[in-house]
Amino acid sequence: MAKKAKVTSTAGRRWHPSKRPEQQRSLETRASILNAAIAEFAERGFEGASIRAIADRLGLQHPLITYHYRTKDILWRAAAEHAFAQIKAGWDISAPENSDLPPLARLRGEYTVAFPEFHRFMRQEALTNNPRLRWVAETVLAPLLGRLIPQIEAAQKQGFLPSVDPILFHYMMVSLTATLSGFGPEMLITGGLFAENTKVIEAYWRLVDETIFGAYAGGNPSRGKQARKC
Repeated sequence: MAKKAKVTSTAGRRWHPSKRPEQQRSLETRASILNAAIAEFAERGFEGASIRAIADRLGLQHPLITYHYRTKDILWRAAAEHAFAQIKAGWDISAPENSDLPPLARLRGEYTVAFPEFHRFMRQEALTNNPRLRWVAETVLAPLLGRLIPQIEAAQKQGFLPSVDPILFHYMMVSLTATLSGFGPEMLITGGLFAENTKVIEAYWRLVDETIFGAYAGGNPSRGKQARKC
């Protein structure tokens, strides 16, 4: 009996690989839904967005979305977690937590002008003090700040950043990284600059880099320390 049971069990396991393509498709579908949701919420805000409009962005029937995410609130939270997961994945490439990069170098890799739709997504929620903002602050922002704030404090102790409350420095950087996504249409009208143009993005980030991290970006951190003493 034991031998027969083993054969049956092995035969059963042979079917598992055939499920992997289906599981992969499900993961890809979820990712597509979440990316479309971020874009929709970024453009219209939570109240203006709809699951049907998100489905239209993908050319899907909206019941497929509600199959994965039963309500708009659940979808919004999943989209927020998805966006932050992408940001963290980028961090893990540019500045791994176990690397020996100096604090200032780590910060340069962790603040980015990428994910413009995410900046608009968050700005929509920041306009009002609502339960979603409180949830994202507790669930997602707190862990990220737990990673950033110690690095800001370490760079301050080394003399490379101003001695202010680290949270002020953080939100100054958030504002700077969100400038192109927030003022893109206005910049196009007033200066003819297309905020999504690669050269514009690179030029803007060089400006931020040289202004905030200039001493380190120039390859001589001690220069910044001496400059701040003057």
